[in-house]
Amino acid sequence: MDVELAEIRKRTVSVSEYLDSLGEPFREKFFARKQTYKLNQEVINQLKKFADKFVVVAFSAEWCKDCAANIPVLALISEAIGLEVRVFGGLMKDPLSHIRKWRIPPSPPEVETFRVSKIPLIILFSKEGKEIGKIIENPQKPTLEEELMTVISEKHP
Repeated sequence: MDVELAEIRKRTVSVSEYLDSLGEPFREKFFARKQTYKLNQEVINQLKKFADKFVVVAFSAEWCKDCAANIPVLALISEAIGLEVRVFGGLMKDPLSHIRKWRIPPSPPEVETFRVSKIPLIILFSKEGKEIGKIIENPQKPTLEEELMTVISEKHP
């Protein structure tokens, strides 16, 4: 799927703004993860070569434990290499609907555009807005940075 990144930037916040906006009791889990996680420096050095070529867009909710594990790591990667990471936050399930998984609002309407079923949904786009790959819930590799590098390597061997 190709997207208009300028539009996405208007409808999202940076990953650091997202973390700053979190309320208690969830904020503590996200920040504890950010403070204790150690990036794989070797992989970060590889990723740094590609940071200006990609944009990461993530869907997150403060109540989601997989988001609390992975979104802070995206923040660390962003800080370490300058990778642009944008977040659609505030996702909320819709328990009253048999058809829709997410209640809109407060969930952004993009949950339907991107067919979000599980979160976090982390999508890697080229600077031109072309989807390069996605990570759903948790990375398949040992770390999120390794998974991002794998997705990039498949497109830039």
